Formats: sequence, C-alpha cells, structure tokens
Amino acid sequence: MLPLLMIFSGLSFHLVHAQTGNPQTTNPENISEQIQKLTESMTRTQAQLEQSQRQLDEMRQQLLALQRQMAQTGPQTGSQAGSTATTSAIPNATPASAPETIPPATAAAIDDLREQLAMQQAQIATHEQTKVESESKYPVKITGLLLLNGFANSGQVDMAATPTVSIPGSGSTGASVRQTILGIDLRGPHLFGARSYADLSVDFDGTSQSATSPAVYSGNYSTNASFLRLRTVHAGLQWRKTTAYFSLDRPIFSPNTPTSLTAVAMPALAWSGNLWTWNPQGGVTQDLKFVGSSNLRLQAALIDVGDGYLLPLTSSTNATAAPPSSSEQSRKPGTEARIAVIGSKADEGNHLGFGGYFAPHLSPVGRHFDSWAGTVDTRWLLPANFEFTGSFYRGQALGGLGGGAFKDVVYRVNMDAGGYYFHPLDDVGGWAQLKEKVNERVEFNAALGLDNVTARELRRYAVPGGTVYQNLARNRTYTGNVIYSPSAYLLFSLEYRHLESSPVNGLSSGSNIIGLGAGYKF
Repeated sequence: MLPLLMIFSGLSFHLVHAQTGNPQTTNPENISEQIQKLTESMTRTQAQLEQSQRQLDEMRQQLLALQRQMAQTGPQTGSQAGSTATTSAIPNATPASAPETIPPATAAAIDDLREQLAMQQAQIATHEQTKVESESKYPVKITGLLLLNGFANSGQVDMAATPTVSIPGSGSTGASVRQTILGIDLRGPHLFGARSYADLSVDFDGTSQSATSPAVYSGNYSTNASFLRLRTVHAGLQWRKTTAYFSLDRPIFSPNTPTSLTAVAMPALAWSGNLWTWNPQGGVTQDLKFVGSSNLRLQAALIDVGDGYLLPLTSSTNATAAPPSSSEQSRKPGTEARIAVIGSKADEGNHLGFGGYFAPHLSPVGRHFDSWAGTVDTRWLLPANFEFTGSFYRGQALGGLGGGAFKDVVYRVNMDAGGYYFHPLDDVGGWAQLKEKVNERVEFNAALGLDNVTARELRRYAVPGGTVYQNLARNRTYTGNVIYSPSAYLLFSLEYRHLESSPVNGLSSGSNIIGLGAGYKF
C-alpha cells in the first residue's frame, strides 16, 4: 500500500500546485504545459497500478499452490491454519481444503525448491562457524575434500589407483585415500582499485621419499616427489573487467575438465585428450562487452612448460639437483593466448574459445625444437538440464602439457656418425563430455577422449622391447559416472572407465575400470 499512497500523494501535489499557483503568471501556455504534465503523471500512475495488480495476482497464485500442497501432505498445523486465514482475505481465493491434483511438473518443481533450500541452509550454516585468523587479519578459509576411492581393474595399468595407460597383464583391486585435497583460500586488501586474492591446494599423491637419497622434485613426472604434492596456486588482482595474476595451473587455452570423483589426483581423461598439466604462468585477462549480454574474453600469459614424461636426453651429472627443462634451457618463455565469447553466466554458462600456444625448446645435446598448439574449447547449456563440454587441439611436442603420448620428441642413436637422430612429434586429440544434472543431488556424466601422435613419425624411432611410454602412439578412454550428493558436503560416485592403449607396433591392450568414490567437502 505504501507505493500506492506515494503515487496518489504525488498526484495531489501536482493538482494543488496547478490550482493554487500565482494567478499573475498564469497564461494559456502554462496551463497547457501543466495539463500535459498531469496527463503524463496519470499515464505513469496507471502503469504502476497495473504492475502492482499483476504482482498481487502472482502472489495469490503462489499462495494457492502452497495451500494445495499442504492440503495433500496431511492435516494442517497451526502455521498452515494461519496461512489459510490470510488467504481468505484475498478476493476469489480458493479454500485450501478444495481437492485439486497438482500437475507432475509443479510437483517436480516443488521438490527441486526443497532440495535447493536444504543445500542453501547447509551452506549458510558454515558462515556461523568461527573463522580461521591469519597474521594479516584478512579472511582465510580452509577448504578440502576427504576422498576415499575403491578400484577394480580388469587388466594391468600404469598406476592402479589413478590409471592412465593400459599394459598387458593381470588386473588389480584396492582402495586409496591419497587423492584427498587440502586447500587454503585467502582474500587480501584492495590495491590500485582491485581486489587481491590467493589460493593454494595440495594432495597426497606424491611418491614416498627414499630413505637413502634426498627428495628431488622436477615437475609433474618426478619419481622422487614428496608424499605431499603441490597441485595448484593462484594469486592476483581482480578489477571489474580485468585480472592480472600468476598461477600454477592448467593452460589458459584448456579451461575445462571432465567431471569425476575417482580421477582427481590425475584429472579425468589425462593423457587421453585432456591437456591438464600444472605449469607456472603469469598473465592478464580482459573482458569486453560483446553482443547482447555476452562478453568477449581476451587472455594472454607467459608459461614455463615442463618436459614430457620421457625426458628427451639428459646430460646432467649432478644426481642431487633437478636439471633445467628443455624449455628453460632455451632461455625464452613460452607464450599462450585465448579469445572466447562467454555468456551472461560467465564461467558457468555458454562459451566458445580459440587458443594458441608456442614455446621454444633446447635439448641437453644442443638440438632446438618448438612446441606449439592450436585449440578450441566450448561449453553449451542444453535443454532438459543437459550440458555439453569439449576441448580439442592440434600441435607438436605436447608431452609437457599432458599430450603427445607422454613424449615431446623421439630419438635414436646414429650408429655410423655418432650422435642422435632427433624428431619432435606431431599430435592431435581432444575430449567431449555430456552432463545431465537431474537435480541438485544427482548428475550423470559420459565422456570420451583421445590423444594420438603421428604413427609414421613414431615408427622410425620405435624401441624394440622398450617401455609402454616409448612406443605408445594412441591413448583412448571412454568413461561414464553418476555422482550423488545427499547434502552440500557429502559426495558418492560410481564410475566405469574403459582404457585402451595402442603401441606403434604390436597389439593394443585395454582395461575395464570400476571406481567407487566417497568424499566429504569442507
């Protein structure tokens, strides 16, 4: 009623002003202007009254729907009786006791609202807890995922709990908690008109240290990494449309990752089309207004890329220190860029992006080669709660980014003249995922990924009796899972994965993998 009183008060003021104004200054022109103003005011008032009436009608319909729901769920409580009494004051309101069937669509919508309310109540409860205090007195939040994984592999794989390659041999069954994640989120002061932030995450999927030799960390592929493993780091300044940052994370041209609760330490579809490796980067992101409610996102960064799992040729004689990577030996940083059209929901909505990457390398034996890639990434929100996500690439020497069948280059000894024959590998691959989010508690995911180096390039350098990584030409994974979240912080998952690895010479090997996941988020 208050908005209506304000409207009528405004009209009264205009009418009184028109009637009591100074007669000496009144003329036909002034009277015409006043009449025009009054007409415009009446038009605006009429529109506001119509809008208020529509809002009242919508409120009446919502209240009637709630009454019908309460009438079906059982006898009225005291609060329900009060609601009925309130409704009786609304003209033309239908009594709550009137039997009427709720359409299935309405019942489903009510169930979704209840689930969302339960999730929100659980999230609100966390804000009432005592917060972690830092020396700087700025907000600090401890986050993480306590994760138990069970696995059953029908064939031999490279790593039983987090398999990426299938190997001829018998299978395995077991459980692991080493994919548990611990994180710290920090919010700092405002600087140059920007909000400062930082975060860090670790897991426990490193390799135990040897009792007889010191630990040596040389990137994602080190066999001497500590049990506690650094995953990702972010820090930066964020303005309204601009972000300047440095990070240890996946490349900016590969922003998406498939959904899985059993492939966390090694992301889902790793080495099967997902360029995932965490490398040091520093860059800038700029959002510009585009068509309609969409934005144009421009990203550029420098990146220090590690070497593939098969370090091409090492001449270091110091066994207690990690040698520089072939990218670092070139003394030139790698560069990456991405341009994307993003929807109104920013990172959670539709987007289509195109990326590029280039990094010079210098092997320990003095051979130069370049690593490069062109990429496409996308996400589309589809009808019926479906979502399509994908990422695709074509490039060369991508072992340091999680492609290239674990290799940047291949080589062999020149028996006649000495030295080595040396060749960077061309590579093509990608992945795609279809998600159905049934409601706030249940979602289904189906995905496939492929990484494929050029067989004719690799065949000339095949190593008879070599490891699976040396002769691997193609790695392919099919996967599907269901994730159930009975509350905001409990997660359960059942996943099936088929892993197929093909050497350049010989038969392919495959493994069917059943994974179980149970997690607690905090």
